[in-house]
Amino acid sequence: MAKLQPVRGTKDLLPAEARRHRHVEDTARRITELYGFGEVVTPIFEFTEVFKRTLGDTSDIVTKEMYTFADRGGESLTLRPEGTAGVARAFISGGLQQQLPLKLFYRGPMFRYERPQKGRQRQFHQVGVELLGVESPQADIETIAMGARFLDALGLKDRVTLELNSLGDAESRAAYRDTLVDFLNAHRDALSEDSRERLERNPLRVLDSKDEGDKRVVADAPLLSDSLNEASRAFFDQLTRGLDAVGVSYRLNPRLVRGLDYYCHTAFEFTTTDLGAQGTVLAGGRYDGLIGQMGGPATPGIGWAAGVERLSLMVEELVEPPRPVAVIPVGEAAQATALTLTQQLRDRGVAADLGFSGNLKKRMKRANGLHARLALMLGEDELAKGVATLRDLDSGEQEEIVLDRIVAHLCEKD
Repeated sequence: MAKLQPVRGTKDLLPAEARRHRHVEDTARRITELYGFGEVVTPIFEFTEVFKRTLGDTSDIVTKEMYTFADRGGESLTLRPEGTAGVARAFISGGLQQQLPLKLFYRGPMFRYERPQKGRQRQFHQVGVELLGVESPQADIETIAMGARFLDALGLKDRVTLELNSLGDAESRAAYRDTLVDFLNAHRDALSEDSRERLERNPLRVLDSKDEGDKRVVADAPLLSDSLNEASRAFFDQLTRGLDAVGVSYRLNPRLVRGLDYYCHTAFEFTTTDLGAQGTVLAGGRYDGLIGQMGGPATPGIGWAAGVERLSLMVEELVEPPRPVAVIPVGEAAQATALTLTQQLRDRGVAADLGFSGNLKKRMKRANGLHARLALMLGEDELAKGVATLRDLDSGEQEEIVLDRIVAHLCEKD
């Protein structure tokens, strides 16, 4: 029989790594709560149409990376490749427009069929936020500042750079589209087959191409900023002034774009040089046209998502789990007393580990492996005297404590 292995692009999160993931997620939840965001949990799979409407038929995610399958009823379902589409669908199907503005936080696994590499898996995890119902740049300022505060809380402030650009409003993007099409048509022969197809259907998607030849062409393409109208420039000016006011530093990146038509005005990414090619750790933008494109009411929105795997690779210091008290019964007679004491300690909020088997030496070795702070030893001699031996595993000092006083004594030490 072949040896069972995890599916390529997936991995098990054992306790130490799971703690790092939880630390990232808990930090995101704590920071977003400071800004008034509440958690929303959407299904891991949706009708495929949810993602086709949001990501576009020509996107790499839809054409190459989605895990799509037919269920027993013949419905086409897709494991979610990102979080925004599910939140937008929940807004529409839940009839939540009467609750605007809405501030929503999400977390959980996402799925994309792509080449696994450092910080990128086929099952990966994200934390993200969506702020729906606010047209003004104030929402952009708050959302970006919240992302910066989240990364700062993880200790990453000095290891990331905020890159910022304006995508303009619909009028500006239409003007840019015409300019871009003229440029790309002049270089059509140098484009990949996929990008030549996109040029006919959605030329802005060419700007997102991962093909190296396409990247060389796009490097010389006209800048969107040159097509911005007065209203778009004013919006971006308010954004940058607001970020200056709240102390969030940034670097303007005129090549930072979003290829989908429903994006507008603000695009931003927090990047790092610590992870090689996988430099983006948190990215987002304004998407005022998304919910309308999905069939819902016209609703402005802005949000961001961050990769938990990438952030957990960067996090250096974590709060360790509580160091337990190792309760070590020696002999059959001590088992019942040890079990009772262990439960009493847990009832009082003291982490305790009960040794199940083995001689004293083996159980002490396990206690050290657990990084226990204290060992509570119960043997025949101790039971006869109505005491237990308490050993400090850091200093090696030990003392005898009356059984009736053990729980109170250990709670006092906490």
